[in-house]
Amino acid sequence: MSENFPSKRVLVLNRLWQPVNIVGVRRAFSLLMQEHAQALDNTSGNFQMLDAAQWIEFSLDNPPESEFDAIHTVKMRLRIPSVMLLREYDRVPSKEVKFNRRNIFERDDHVCQYCGHNYHERDLNLDHVIPRDQGGRTTWENIVTSCIRCNTQKANRMPHQAGMRLLKKPARPKWRPFVSLVDEQDPEPEWQHFIGK
Repeated sequence: MSENFPSKRVLVLNRLWQPVNIVGVRRAFSLLMQEHAQALDNTSGNFQMLDAAQWIEFSLDNPPESEFDAIHTVKMRLRIPSVMLLREYDRVPSKEVKFNRRNIFERDDHVCQYCGHNYHERDLNLDHVIPRDQGGRTTWENIVTSCIRCNTQKANRMPHQAGMRLLKKPARPKWRPFVSLVDEQDPEPEWQHFIGK
């Protein structure tokens, strides 16, 4: 195979059809050719699992439409699968959600945790429930989404000192497989069935 692999990404499912990774073309073909995974074909509207030999035959019968969807071997052009299914692996990787501004807004559904109104990201701040100068830490359990007005009203006080109440106690979110990883990629249309975006 050519050393110049396209930059296309491939969604990898475990054998229970749950997303577990997004890999590059080289890794995808390695999984396929070593029979660790099967490629999924959805051209007929229902998912068909194809092993390496079947995928090669499928590629020859249905040539790739663009160079971005193909890799070149010495003798042929092979289609790049969008989705692959692992043959053995049935777990979902356990991983914590990355602690960052975007994920806090997502956890709180872009709702100010004091007034309850929904806002665009540009109109939101992050608030330390227990202020830093009173020992409050920058953690999932002490940071909430706050609108600018409520953040200004609360200032450097505890909510009860400012006459305010939290809608809900902040907590570390449960890991939702793939949300943050897919957000960093441009999801392929063929992934939609599996990632629920």
